[in-house]
Amino acid sequence: MPHTTETADIRSVYLVGICGTAMASLAGMLHERGYDVRGSDEHVYPPMSTYLARLGIPVLEGYTNEHLRTLRPDLVVIGNAIPRTNSEAIEVLDADLAYLSMPEAVYSLFIRGRHSVVVAGTHGKTTTTSLLAWVLESAGRDPGMMVGGIPLNFDRNYKLGGGEHFVIEGDEYNTAFFDKGPKFLHYRANTLIVNNIEFDHADIFPDIDAIVSAFGEVIERVEPGDTIIANGDDPLVGRLAPLSRANWITFGESAGNWIGVNEVELIPEGSRFGLLRDGRPWLRVSSPLSGRHNVLNAAAVFAAANNLGLKDEEIAEGLRTFQGIKRRMEVRGVEKGVTVIDDFAHHPTAVGTTLEGARARYPGARIWALFEPRSISSGRKEFEAQYRAALARADRVIIGPIFHQKRYETIYGIDRMMSVEDLVEGLAQLGVEAFAIPDFDDIAALVADEADPGDVVIAMSSGAFGGVHEKILERLRTRR
Repeated sequence: MPHTTETADIRSVYLVGICGTAMASLAGMLHERGYDVRGSDEHVYPPMSTYLARLGIPVLEGYTNEHLRTLRPDLVVIGNAIPRTNSEAIEVLDADLAYLSMPEAVYSLFIRGRHSVVVAGTHGKTTTTSLLAWVLESAGRDPGMMVGGIPLNFDRNYKLGGGEHFVIEGDEYNTAFFDKGPKFLHYRANTLIVNNIEFDHADIFPDIDAIVSAFGEVIERVEPGDTIIANGDDPLVGRLAPLSRANWITFGESAGNWIGVNEVELIPEGSRFGLLRDGRPWLRVSSPLSGRHNVLNAAAVFAAANNLGLKDEEIAEGLRTFQGIKRRMEVRGVEKGVTVIDDFAHHPTAVGTTLEGARARYPGARIWALFEPRSISSGRKEFEAQYRAALARADRVIIGPIFHQKRYETIYGIDRMMSVEDLVEGLAQLGVEAFAIPDFDDIAALVADEADPGDVVIAMSSGAFGGVHEKILERLRTRR
């Protein structure tokens, strides 16, 4: 069978690249639905290896065509990290096995026939998706959900749900080797949230115009009668409004938005703010989330949930009781009076808003910003000035090693790679004490030796950051 979306007779599913975050979530959903699930990956390690083992899903080490020749699954799902030259991808094509990409499989097996709620944007996707899913859940709507983080209210990143709605994080990254279009095109949104648009994913998008074009395509695909919830304060989002055939509802702080935000208070407990509807005072709400960016995320959720038919008090209660997401300002521990926080921020805008939120949550504290340039985009020279401005909101800054340094030097050339030393020097010129430290143990040693009670240490990375959080906490525990 060829590339297909026919799923009626599927009993067994094999995932190539099963340990990717989204792929492992899909494996869990398939397992819970009753499919015979297994897959392959290489260099398998926790947490995904233990997560899949706990579910009883077999993971075959390495890629070989013998896996598929032996198992002959009804469907193969191919992850977007798998190249056309992968031996199992070759076997799928040569043996004419039925195959789908990850987003195609999610839509065909779990979203089709339900109201698809897709959350898109450069920033805030995970938080907004998780918050909207929880608002629906707390109101008794039993939604399905798939998100790129772990919402603490659910303690996992997917939920099958039996209700009308399925809420999913819509990523603009490419789909698979056989489909270079964005993932979010496959979810066929009935309600689409567009939080914001900035340049990111520099490994696949050459410039901001290419990203705007991708968002334009998903906006054009939302059918008349369906709804787009758009950030009315973002000029790039606004530029795409003429492409919409759907109901176009805006949110934001500027005048003229259908859902307006005013009287924002950023407090240690999170935030309080007023909402306007069509320019008229509506209600005042509170959220445990920190930062002005999360106020806008909450406004988007209010607009979407209101449009989906929830009552004001149901939305407000869901917002109030949301517990947050792992790796989004997640407190990993407090030792010797020093608070150590893990955060996923990696784009300059996200780094800046994270530090701004920390200032509001920990007023008067000395803020340490630890940053690992781990993503492809974060190591690019053109982001250097933006990182300097963002990190200047901290009191002390430590920059770790560029994760993809050798790859940059080989593919892009050293001239296009960010200079950590220049970034540190630029911060010093702004009066911020900063260090470039390439070893994670040395970073932990410096922080543990010099942090004072009351300090807040925020480690920001799109990856593991060498386990620096636990290294710091362990050194603090043994510090005299």
